[in-house]
Amino acid sequence: MSKSKKTAQPEALESLPSLAELRVRIDALDEQLQSMINERARYARMVGQVKGPLKQAIDYYRPEREVQVLRRVIERNAGPLTHEEVVRVFREIMSACLAQQQPLRVAFLGPEGTFSHTAVRKHFGHSARALPLASIDEVFQEVQATHADFGVVPIENSSEGSVHHTLDMFMNTDLRICGEVELRIHQHLLSQAEDLKQIERVYSHAQSLGQCRGWLKRNLPNAERIAVSSNAEAARRARTAPDAAAIAGESASEIYGLPILANSIEDKPDNSTRFVVLSRELMPPTGKDKTSLLLSVRDQPGALYQLLTPLAAAGISMTRIESRPGRAKWEYVFFIDVEGHAEEGSLKDALGSLAGAENLKVLGSYPLALL
Repeated sequence: MSKSKKTAQPEALESLPSLAELRVRIDALDEQLQSMINERARYARMVGQVKGPLKQAIDYYRPEREVQVLRRVIERNAGPLTHEEVVRVFREIMSACLAQQQPLRVAFLGPEGTFSHTAVRKHFGHSARALPLASIDEVFQEVQATHADFGVVPIENSSEGSVHHTLDMFMNTDLRICGEVELRIHQHLLSQAEDLKQIERVYSHAQSLGQCRGWLKRNLPNAERIAVSSNAEAARRARTAPDAAAIAGESASEIYGLPILANSIEDKPDNSTRFVVLSRELMPPTGKDKTSLLLSVRDQPGALYQLLTPLAAAGISMTRIESRPGRAKWEYVFFIDVEGHAEEGSLKDALGSLAGAENLKVLGSYPLALL
């Protein structure tokens, strides 16, 4: 039996095309792919011509159309590329074709190299024009003022919970949510130091410091922890100080030329952050949607129960609830995520019969994150 196994391998190798033949086939496929991608770009340009020359980039971009295309990409994917790899390739093709009209302007919590920047690239591709801003407030302001077509801000982390500043901004603006991005977060220790013993200070955003609390306690118990506005700012500060380090992602390491001293130092292996895409309008249904709601109630017995009863009676699945202080004394605002679209079926009926709400605002109905 062992002898037959030894003779089977050369026979299999002999049946394969030669290396030269394989390269010829790959070159031919590359030529076809390039031709078809350019043909797609020409059709995308025609779409712009049909819609009219005075339209802006935002008028050509339809999130519901894009997600339907990407869902079909996943459905027909037979490998060997993973769903994530195939979606990434197609998203970049779609991003480049859309930019034939005019690149989308997408504001995010900067500077370059933050996880928000990575979320922009994952959702909009590299052909979108990413606009780094200094604060979450500015991202909201630029989208509302139409200086940016969309915005991307963090809203919750699987380890550290909600980003309260983002939630509070929804109480003060009329912006909507038109998409979500889930990003697996790998935190790295970046430093010019050659050894952990040299590090006296660690810079990072407060959320990232919290995500790596256990690792820091075990490995750098005496190092000062300094919270800064972003992980990219942390990398900028640490890049010229050999006794300092930054906690940030791989992109910050590349942009700021700061070596990775320790990989994946986050305490939880499934550490992820959810970002939302800000828009000025509500989006139509796609078939697999999520809706975010803002509701306020006065402090009285059974107020929350009365608020949620219509959702439960309609069989609506609630995936998240978060409370924040409202504008008035002893008033509370609830941020709730539910499955479904606000303009469809049982959710539409339930929203029409919500009891006890002082204020109800649909922040957005948007496609579930693909991957």
